[in-house]
Amino acid sequence: MDLLRSLPLGLYLEQPTTWLHRLDPRVKIAWLMGFLLTPILANPSWRFGLVGALLLVTLATGIPLRVWRQQLGWLLLLSSLVMVLTWLLPDGLEVSQPVRLPPAEALTPLSQPTGYRYQLFHWGWLTITQRSLELGIRIGTLLFTLIYGTNLYLLTTAPEEITLALESLISPLGRLRLPVTEITLTVTLSLRFIPLVLEEVQNLVRSVQTRAINWKKLGFRSSIQVWLVVIERLLENLLLRAEQIAAAMAVRGFTSPDQHQVRWHQLVLQGRDWLALGALVLFCWLRLGWGGEG
Repeated sequence: MDLLRSLPLGLYLEQPTTWLHRLDPRVKIAWLMGFLLTPILANPSWRFGLVGALLLVTLATGIPLRVWRQQLGWLLLLSSLVMVLTWLLPDGLEVSQPVRLPPAEALTPLSQPTGYRYQLFHWGWLTITQRSLELGIRIGTLLFTLIYGTNLYLLTTAPEEITLALESLISPLGRLRLPVTEITLTVTLSLRFIPLVLEEVQNLVRSVQTRAINWKKLGFRSSIQVWLVVIERLLENLLLRAEQIAAAMAVRGFTSPDQHQVRWHQLVLQGRDWLALGALVLFCWLRLGWGGEG
């Protein structure tokens, strides 16, 4: 079990350097917000289109298959399961009306004026309605877009670029005396801490596997106690890592973010960035003209 390879959440792919790596991080943030906000009040075609667009971007960037294959498979499976379960669960609309029928002799055969049916499928306790179908598509596609879009951004953008872009975008809030630099420093440390958390979880899981514990013979209560000890050890290791990071910053004379700004990148919009921004304007125009709910 290698979490750092099978579940590369929040990890930055340094090689190979693709065209998505070279885009300005501010432009990529704008595109990410477009993928996260345009599904709101959008029709199913637009939602499925966003899923397809993310898959096409992944293929077009030339990211190695080993990086995203397993994660994409698990995410597609999770989104599909959530979608199907939402279809089968009750839709939350319980409208009960008293039966008001005319006398039997007054009934005349009437034809259905339209082909609309609220209940699409019914077999035993399984029922799929128009609302449950809509909710399933909405939740499943939104879950995939939210997780995979964010992970694709983290995969192709260095943590320093992300924080520098955020600092550039929210710098006007500094006039309101908000700690902009402290916020960006916290984001940098958080992004750097994600691989450490995965590494600690991986090491603890491997240590449990090497002991060849017979879980059936151990029993339910003892198994819970073992996992509680593992979780306690995980928290201790993470706190120790955090203390080591703080000590390393103190040894290097770090006193405040304002006095120790290290800029590894310069944010300059180039031709490809302006082209991506133009494509984003077209993307938003298509959403307003075609992707809205009817």
